[in-house]
Amino acid sequence: MRAAARRGRAAPAARDSLLVLLFLCLLLKTCEPKTANAFRPNILLIMADDLGIGDLGCYGNNTLRTPNIDQLAEEGVRLTQHLAAAPLCTPSRAAFLTGRHSFRSGMEASNGYRALQWNAGSGGLPENETTFARILQQRGYATGLIGKWHQGVNCASRGDHCHHPLNHGFDYFYGMPFTLTNDCDPGRPPEVDAALRAQLWGYTQFLALGILTVAAGKTCGFISVSGRVVTGMACVLFLFFISWYSSFGFVRRWNCILMRNHDVTEQPMVLEKTASLMLKEAVSYIERHKHGPFLLFLSLLHVHIPLVTTSAFLGKSQHGLYGDNVEEMDWLIGKILNAIEDNGLKNSTFTYFTSDHGGHLEARDGHSQLGGWNGIYKGGKGMGGWEGGIRVPGIFHWPGVLPAGRVIGDPTSLMDVFPTVVQLAGGEVPQDRVIDGHSLVPLLQGAEARSAHEFLFHYCGQHLHAARWHQRDSGSVWKVHYTTPQFHPEGAGACYGRGVCPCSGEGVTHHRPPLLFDLSRDPSEARPLTPDSEPLYHAVIARVGAAVSEHRHTLSPVPQQFSTSNILWKPWLQPCCGHFPFCSCHEDGDGTPRMPGL
Repeated sequence: MRAAARRGRAAPAARDSLLVLLFLCLLLKTCEPKTANAFRPNILLIMADDLGIGDLGCYGNNTLRTPNIDQLAEEGVRLTQHLAAAPLCTPSRAAFLTGRHSFRSGMEASNGYRALQWNAGSGGLPENETTFARILQQRGYATGLIGKWHQGVNCASRGDHCHHPLNHGFDYFYGMPFTLTNDCDPGRPPEVDAALRAQLWGYTQFLALGILTVAAGKTCGFISVSGRVVTGMACVLFLFFISWYSSFGFVRRWNCILMRNHDVTEQPMVLEKTASLMLKEAVSYIERHKHGPFLLFLSLLHVHIPLVTTSAFLGKSQHGLYGDNVEEMDWLIGKILNAIEDNGLKNSTFTYFTSDHGGHLEARDGHSQLGGWNGIYKGGKGMGGWEGGIRVPGIFHWPGVLPAGRVIGDPTSLMDVFPTVVQLAGGEVPQDRVIDGHSLVPLLQGAEARSAHEFLFHYCGQHLHAARWHQRDSGSVWKVHYTTPQFHPEGAGACYGRGVCPCSGEGVTHHRPPLLFDLSRDPSEARPLTPDSEPLYHAVIARVGAAVSEHRHTLSPVPQQFSTSNILWKPWLQPCCGHFPFCSCHEDGDGTPRMPGL
């Protein structure tokens, strides 16, 4: 009887003890400093295309209006030495998505093509690469990509979609599987393989003239040749012409398309509608997933040529069509941020804004500049070493968690976003491969005073052009250039007359001894140091050289995604709305693809 009474008294006591322990646990958690790991935020990643770091008010521009991006920086953390891992679209985005240098996945070129050229090529981000989207998807996040992809579509057949966003961790995709080019605008000169196209057309005309000459000579009796030979020559010419014109003659139809998930919805796309479609899709995605958590990668088509701009912004800036496009981009971003706030998500959303690389200096229309401004930094798009090609905006925003108005000057990388968002989602980075990025969470919150990067390596294609040493004890940032492009004309700041500067060959200069700059004193790389002007010259060159050698030991051969066989247009891989080769459709307001005449 007494034993039963004791058991009866013990049960409430045990429950009370458990309640006290639970209360203490909750109390300890609520009293912890507010950290990024306290809960899983929604994640909004916004990447502009070809935007120069000097195009934004928060980075020193006082002639372009970018109030929404500037406010994001004012309320968040702004990085001033944020660096792309590559100076061109495809490799830079591959590194961003995976946290690894693009050559580790074969998404760089040793020579020749430096970016994907066709939706119907077989190259692209390999299936065995892990994107941050895949890890977040496994952590229960809804994962969406709206905008530009440019990481490939198919491998062996039209529907395998081995490189498609939905095969890389995104559960929703709307946008361009390729990228904007001048070919998307019928009023612009060709861009994709323009030099080769002109060469092939020249060969066709030359052969046609030769055949006509032979035929005329036969008719006039000057040449003794059978009609079968003339007919055979004409057939060969026709086959030659069809073999290249079937791709290059229809670049707009093959490359300038929109997809929703696995389906082509616009072919070719109507450029004037694209900005409103992207905005509508992004706002809709936020509203559908406001109960979270979600990852939305908004990969903007702004501000890549041909600079498609709606009438509301045309002629409104001080910098022509390019400036109009920048200001429209800022307006679009403002609408996205309003959608976040209107849905009550501002304090639970980690927002990031950047560009894939520097502004495109060679983009011109006569004397009119169509590319961005890289501020005080030398060089631009396509240049793997000079700061103007790789230094990009880096703005992080999370009210109540990240300090407002903080500016960080330490070297950081676009590759750091991968481990950063993985940590925020409570995941782990892969342990079976080299990850070149480091989580920025401690640096952004102020828990760490210095960037985790001691060395950063700057590639142009597969060629190492420069390396940077962040000497933490002194605060110096040394930059060593092994190879630089030869500007044209001499003394210019870019390679005018060609699309972008080359990475190798006769168009570059190899420096022996290397060029050395101290970016902490000379961020515009205007004054190369010498042994006479810098006592540490030899020590710095040797230390960086040793780091490069150590870095080289982490490299291993992988299949090259930009090989000629992978780059070529293959009709059996072409995404198509309808029956190939009669691919054509447009999207109605209800989101349904419509075939012509239906």
